[in-house]
Amino acid sequence: MMSKVHESKEPIGLIAWHPDRLARNSVDGGQIIYSIDIGNIVSLRFPTFWFEPTPQGLFMLQVAFGQSKYYSDNLSENVKRGIRQKLRRGEWPGLAPFGYVNNPKTRTIEPEPTKSRCVIKAFEEFSQGRHTLESLGLRLSFWGVVSGTGKPICKATLQRMLTNKVYLGIIVHNGESYEGGFPAIVARATFEAVQKVLKQRARPRKSKKRHNFPFVGLLTCGECGGAITAQFAHGHGGTYRYYRCTKKLGKCSQRYLREDLLADQLKNRLQNVALGDEWTEKMKARVDVWEKENVLSSQSFAQNLEEMTKEVETKLDKLVNAFLDGSIEKETYLVKKDELIKTKTDFNKRKSDFGRKGNNWIEPLRNWINTAHHAEKLALSNDFYEIKSLTEKIGTNRRLLSRKTEFEFVRPYDLIPKYRAFCEARPAEGGASEQQNASEFSKCLNWSGCRESNPGLTHPKGKYCRYTTARAFFKLNNLDR
Repeated sequence: MMSKVHESKEPIGLIAWHPDRLARNSVDGGQIIYSIDIGNIVSLRFPTFWFEPTPQGLFMLQVAFGQSKYYSDNLSENVKRGIRQKLRRGEWPGLAPFGYVNNPKTRTIEPEPTKSRCVIKAFEEFSQGRHTLESLGLRLSFWGVVSGTGKPICKATLQRMLTNKVYLGIIVHNGESYEGGFPAIVARATFEAVQKVLKQRARPRKSKKRHNFPFVGLLTCGECGGAITAQFAHGHGGTYRYYRCTKKLGKCSQRYLREDLLADQLKNRLQNVALGDEWTEKMKARVDVWEKENVLSSQSFAQNLEEMTKEVETKLDKLVNAFLDGSIEKETYLVKKDELIKTKTDFNKRKSDFGRKGNNWIEPLRNWINTAHHAEKLALSNDFYEIKSLTEKIGTNRRLLSRKTEFEFVRPYDLIPKYRAFCEARPAEGGASEQQNASEFSKCLNWSGCRESNPGLTHPKGKYCRYTTARAFFKLNNLDR
């Protein structure tokens, strides 16, 4: 508006409801009064305010502009004070970020069931180095998470999402961290792994276009110990992908292996740890019963968490006092406060998880069941990246020798293969029939929710699964020691 006033070659007049509609800061008010002084504005008309271009009228106009500026500054201060109060209470001060939803009753945010799962999966896959920002946007679009225009989310938005500490339950406002009163979505270890990946890719090397070799980095050569690489080969009317030893550690006689044959071998190995739908449902039902019946808790663990939380709160108070006394700089104060807030949030999450999970053995057991069930689905799928990810999780010392994949299952994923081998060896030892063998295997998997005979065992080692008639298995796995 003022640019039009300055550009006008003729004096003009302005009509407004009140002077505070024209100016709420010193610059705008000064420009209007100066324009009246030099004759660019000859008239101002308001329904509720009188003005004449006289010294008295200019004085009253300045008073009105001063009142409007006071109202604006006071309103800004009240809003900032309200935001500070919300931050101290741990309430999110604005619209909920992706993965959360605003709760008008509690005036804070809470995880949205579907979107929060997408956020967790995105963080986990990116922390494993399986995606770039662009491919992660395509992955999210496959799950139905797109931008407002229906296109995949841009890289800048994904960068902000992956570095947003709100998913740790921490609020960052004006460079200062506050403890959030809402649950975290992402584990701290996963968030730190994502930050490490982003830092490593901040200055990427210039490289050639990457090829789609999903099993690269999974295996090593069983003869010379070299890495297994991949390449394209043309023949028989098509293009095929082969995996071979790099042969950079010396002479090696190992030959090529086609990708589909390698995938079939990995699928067969995954079948060894797979659980069917029927057994998965039975095991989950038994775990749910144990979770409801589990009334034991470790008082010492809870007390230690409470003491550590109070210690962190004491350090926070001392840090604030030192900052107010001028003993430390603001930059140092913000960095130390951010570290203490992260530690306190982690303790609070562990405390809430302990209250929900009891002795903390239910959740690992449930994860083992879900992973074993997921192995059965992958054994029938062609998602090579998921097959590679699960193989890295459950397998160790992974080798490729004589065109055969070899690796050992890590604990507790060697549970089912050992049971199968144990039950298959029964007919050879005692001449039992196949029906008796199946009955014995069923008894081995007959779970019981009896209370632990050793009450001092608060953190079960390895695979904490209790059986009624599987004492031989405990000896087989050295779990009875």
